[in-house]
Amino acid sequence: MPYLYQFSKIGYSLASMVTLFIQILFTIFVVVDPFGIVPMYIGLTARLTAEEKKRTIKRALVTAFLILSLFILAGKWVLLILNVHPGSFFIAGGIMLFIVSLEMLFGQPNRSKVSSNETPAEEDEDERTSVAIFPLAIPMLAGPGAITTILLFTSSQQPLYIVMPMLFVAVALTLIATALSMRASELILKALGRSGVSVIERIMGLLLSGMSVQFVYDGLVKLGIIIKVVQ
Repeated sequence: MPYLYQFSKIGYSLASMVTLFIQILFTIFVVVDPFGIVPMYIGLTARLTAEEKKRTIKRALVTAFLILSLFILAGKWVLLILNVHPGSFFIAGGIMLFIVSLEMLFGQPNRSKVSSNETPAEEDEDERTSVAIFPLAIPMLAGPGAITTILLFTSSQQPLYIVMPMLFVAVALTLIATALSMRASELILKALGRSGVSVIERIMGLLLSGMSVQFVYDGLVKLGIIIKVVQ
């Protein structure tokens, strides 16, 4: 209670703090979209064993949490030092997602960044679970939208000692929901089979290509290069 009393003395009531936390949690939850990532997760991990899928989920969540935590703690000052506009994250993330969408559309099994001549005859476990880092952790979970959302709240007029703990809790809850949704995707995979996964992979590739272009478009609008078209 003394902790809440101190906030009430400087103008932050319990109601206002709860309202702010709900706003932060809702925004991050919608941007990350824990349930919308399931179809892509199924397509990306269709060839992995059950143990590799568990390791993939763990690596993706830990990587995403570390990246988002970094921007919670120092993102505001990093952007100021480097003079980087948030719109740049949308453009970079859109380009990365577009490359992934092409691989999904054409059904390419290998998503490593090497040519066919450089690909080893047998992939090791780290290579097979590399999708945990890209594109699951980056940019699907810790993408330009989530990072920009964090930068938006840390750059607001609210004190950082109030906003930062709320951001950490909101990110943790969102990633927990993501882990649960990806673990439940095993049931979906059994129901669909390999052919169903192949269809989902190509459909998601098509949708992802449109989303990636939208990321680039939003980045150009945020940078003031183009004017947003009102539909």
